[in-house]
Amino acid sequence: MDVIPCGPGFGAELRGITLSDVVSDDDAYAAVRAAFEEHSVLVLRDQDVSDDVQLAFSRRFGQPEVTKVGTQGTGTYFVVLTTIGPDGTVVPPDHRMALRAKANQLWHTDSSFKRIPALASILSARIIPEHGGETEFVSTRLAFERLAPDIQQQLESSYAWHDYAHSRGQIAPDLASPEERAALPAQCWRLVWRNPANGRGALYIASHAYAIEGMEPSTGKALIEELTAVATAPGSSYLHQWRMGDVVMWDNRATMHRGRPWPAPEPRLMVRTTISASESDGLASMHPPFGQAAE
Repeated sequence: MDVIPCGPGFGAELRGITLSDVVSDDDAYAAVRAAFEEHSVLVLRDQDVSDDVQLAFSRRFGQPEVTKVGTQGTGTYFVVLTTIGPDGTVVPPDHRMALRAKANQLWHTDSSFKRIPALASILSARIIPEHGGETEFVSTRLAFERLAPDIQQQLESSYAWHDYAHSRGQIAPDLASPEERAALPAQCWRLVWRNPANGRGALYIASHAYAIEGMEPSTGKALIEELTAVATAPGSSYLHQWRMGDVVMWDNRATMHRGRPWPAPEPRLMVRTTISASESDGLASMHPPFGQAAE
C-alpha cells in the first residue's frame, strides 16, 4: 500500500489496496488503521463499491451507527445523501431534502449531537454532479496545535454543548422535525479530543455546537466561532473532487468537513456509513464531570 499525502499537513490517498482487502486481511486493516490515525482523512479511488462491501469495510473499524429518525436510510446502517426524489427526479431547491443538503454545507463533524459520537465516517460516490458537489475537510488537530499552550490547556478543561436542531435551525427554523428533536437531546463533550494512539489533541467543534458549559451564551458562542475560524483559515483545507468509485474515510475526532454546492438540477447520490466511537478511541475522556441533562 502506498500512502500519498494530499492535504495541507493531513489527508492521504491510499493506493494499491481495496475495501475488500481490508475486510479479508488483518495486515491490510492494520495498515489502513495506522494511516487513519496519522492522516485523519483517507481517499481510496477506483473502488468496486456496493452497500455490502462498504458495510463490511466499516465494521472493521467498530460498530456502525443505525441511521437516525428523519434521515433517508432510517433504521439501517446507511445514510443516503441525495436530492433525488422518490419519482427519480431532482427535488426543487426549497424541498426538505435540498435544505438538508444545504445544512451539510455548514462546517461540522458527524454525530457530535448523539449519545455516542462518531469515530469515523465512510462516504462513497454513487451519482455525482458534473459541476461542484465536492467535500471540503479541515484538520481540527492541526488547528489545536496552532494555539498557544495556555489556550490549549484552558480548552482541554472546557466542554461544549452540541444539538442537531441548532445546526438545522441555521438553514430553516423547522428543518429538524419534532421527532428528531425528541430523539436527539443536546449532548455535552470536552472541547479537545485526545487520540489515544498518538496522544495528539484536536478541537472537537462543529456547527452543532451552540454553547460552552459555564460561559455566558454570547461569550460561548463567540469562542466557538473563533475556534471555527482558526480551524477553517484560508489555505488549511483539503477539497476532495469526487470521481465515480471514490471512497473517503475521515476521523470525526480530528476533522470538520462540509459539502460544497452544485447546480440544483444536477443529481447527486452519496452513501455514508458511520462508526461509533468506543472507549478505546478516547471516548472515556470526553464525558463531562456532570450529568447530560440539557441546560
